[in-house]
Amino acid sequence: MRVFPFAACGALSAILALSLFSAEPADTTTPKVSIDPRAKPGDKEAPAPKANIRVETTVVQIPVTVTDQLNRFVTGLEKENFRIFEDKAEQTVAYFSSEDAPLSVGIVFDTSGSMGQKLEKSRQAVSQFFKSANPEDEFFLVEFNDRPELVNPFTTSLEEIQNKLTFTQSKGRTALLDAVYLALHTMKKARNPRKALLIISDGGDNSSRYTESEIKNLVREADVQIYAIGIFEPMSSRGRSAEELSGPGLLSEIAEQTGGRHFPVENLNDLPDVAAKIGIELRNQYLLGYTPTNSGRDGKYRRVQVKLVQPRGLPPLRASWRLGYYAPTQ
Repeated sequence: MRVFPFAACGALSAILALSLFSAEPADTTTPKVSIDPRAKPGDKEAPAPKANIRVETTVVQIPVTVTDQLNRFVTGLEKENFRIFEDKAEQTVAYFSSEDAPLSVGIVFDTSGSMGQKLEKSRQAVSQFFKSANPEDEFFLVEFNDRPELVNPFTTSLEEIQNKLTFTQSKGRTALLDAVYLALHTMKKARNPRKALLIISDGGDNSSRYTESEIKNLVREADVQIYAIGIFEPMSSRGRSAEELSGPGLLSEIAEQTGGRHFPVENLNDLPDVAAKIGIELRNQYLLGYTPTNSGRDGKYRRVQVKLVQPRGLPPLRASWRLGYYAPTQ
């Protein structure tokens, strides 16, 4: 069993549907369908009967991060160390993995007027975050001030994202909620099952069209972990608006719904280190998969809870995960 520095949390759910519409002779990648053995391909008098089969399975996948009392990652646990519950009903863990899987990540970068002297350290933070990336990962960049803009769509080139950040200038107000909406919408084009957003911002929202309630509902529906770095002045020197004062609470609530976290930063020099730790956090997660015993397709929100079966000889451990998901409707 290995222990790594720092902590994390995570989650994700996926819907898998398999449709089979004909009983043509199957190859090794096609499910076999029982047909009349007397029927032959091309036999006009005894054509192969048509099969109309639809197999649907809802698989919920929950990334889980385990840490010790010193906030260090704990790896090397087995499936037997985890119990998972949906709306208080225990589920059977059918899938378990602790391997580092490819990620689709959106960088949501604040370029509002108040970010002026903070831009350089924020760029360095993104660079440090990228150091834990895998070749199969993909990234996009959303910048926001008065309004959000998709500056760079999905790419596997880290240099492409960093080059765009080099020319970033600070101006205008802060449309944080609109930026989260744009990022979640862009994430629908992701090719990897595991998805995450990294938000770097220094304040609350004061320029968005979307409301907090709308974005919180959207966040709960999305299969995207959200990590936020909030750059805030020390309490003793804050002369801030009501929106800016609400920034830490807003970022925390959005992140925790997804199994991610919010990291408030007062010292700019800490930015790159915090971003690097988030990158490592995303690489040290267990993935649990189960088929819900509640097969209803009612579209309702279902709460998920993960409990650890404490291994012998280890101090108390802590698990972090996505708090729930919306059931499918069809």
